Amino acid sequence: MSLSAALTRTRTSLLLLVASAVVSVRGGVLEPFDDFSYEGNQGPDHWGEHYQTCRGKYQSPIDIDEHHVSRVHLPPIRYEGFETPPETSTITNNGHTVLLKFNMSEPAMISGGPLKGRYVFSQLHFHWGQNDSVGSEDLINNHSYPMELHMVFYKRQYGSPEQAQLHSDGLVVLAFFYEVMPSDNAVYSEMVDYLPHIETPHTKFGLRRQLTLASLIPCARSHYFTYHGSLTTPPCLEVVTWIDFKHPIRLSHAQLESFRRLRTQHGFLTHNARPVQPLGGRNVWYNAGELNLDDADSASGRPLSSFSSGAALLLALVPAFLAR
Repeated sequence: MSLSAALTRTRTSLLLLVASAVVSVRGGVLEPFDDFSYEGNQGPDHWGEHYQTCRGKYQSPIDIDEHHVSRVHLPPIRYEGFETPPETSTITNNGHTVLLKFNMSEPAMISGGPLKGRYVFSQLHFHWGQNDSVGSEDLINNHSYPMELHMVFYKRQYGSPEQAQLHSDGLVVLAFFYEVMPSDNAVYSEMVDYLPHIETPHTKFGLRRQLTLASLIPCARSHYFTYHGSLTTPPCLEVVTWIDFKHPIRLSHAQLESFRRLRTQHGFLTHNARPVQPLGGRNVWYNAGELNLDDADSASGRPLSSFSSGAALLLALVPAFLAR
């Protein structure tokens, strides 16, 4: 089967899965359904019984093996409005995660990199585990981090998250991993201090100090993995371009533990990460930043300088593939 035919078939399958799903959107922000859990009869192993799309071929999260990625050098990702404080912001325990919403006079947006078009910021939330050894959703070389941040964006041309999720290129998630350090992260301290105010599910609190998006993430953002996948909560729509940044954010053990003290309807929210899903033959791309052509190797082990034409082909295919 030709590459064009394969991509067309993949795109058709994705759109059929999207069309068959019933999607929950509240307040213009994508949020997970309420009738699921991370354990028991409503845990991830049972999501597919209620949401057919959770049984799709191109699900997230995945285990990213650095030895089986395609190395590329993509244009810089452009970040608009990331330094601008929101007019107001709220932190919410929605029963599944900690969710931050920003009310901004002009929405933050991203473009460039592997993306075709501009994407508008919608919300950010977190996934964590029961201890400091596990908690991230995507894994790197079978390694789990204690927590993962998801910044969710929708494609501007579609006008809203509701419409964007009907298209295979509708959403982008910027994912950042966390690792433990001895001292508190001062930028996160105030946000973490608010967590006791939202201990019970479906409670929210207004932040007095307005954090910027840029303050929450590392300055080093040129090295990342990218692939096409799904939402990691029901209905698991396969409409997401994932961008997983390699450089982690650091929090103290005490700060991470504060997330685990939040509650669901049934007890403590000690973990909220979906297990990794099969890769299903997908390509994973690694943006290696400023490559040194003398010593950089490709994923196949050949020196990059020996397959410059192949690298050029990858650069041409990545945006087109992820946009489908």
